[in-house]
Amino acid sequence: MGKAQKYVLLGDATYPLQDWILKPYQEDENLTQRQLQFNYRLKRAHSVIENAFLRLKARWQILLKCDDCSLELLPTLVLACCILHNVCEAHDNPFNEEWLEGTEPTELPKPCQPAPATMEDGRAEQVRELMCQYFESCGEG
Repeated sequence: MGKAQKYVLLGDATYPLQDWILKPYQEDENLTQRQLQFNYRLKRAHSVIENAFLRLKARWQILLKCDDCSLELLPTLVLACCILHNVCEAHDNPFNEEWLEGTEPTELPKPCQPAPATMEDGRAEQVRELMCQYFESCGEG
């Protein structure tokens, strides 16, 4: 769309809209077709991410026991598992679907109540609108 953007994290409706947290439009009868499409695509992207983490935990089951390691070590452990996963894929050591049997999707902790509007960043609406336009320009899918 001709404007450089930073990376963003995907959040759900309970998170405050920030220029680094992309969240869906609030569901109501006033949403445009474009905004509904944006929400749909955001949910699909979130689903892909959840599936990727599920597969990562299934391949590297040490990630299921992260309460056994220090918080300082956790980012390095996750990064190492990601790198090892890519090495396995690059050397034709495919993912075994049976590994998923012992792994359950887990709900990550998130805020219980929606963030107050005062926490939202006005500039973030411009980022969301730009992403909405981009998704619209990509067509169906």
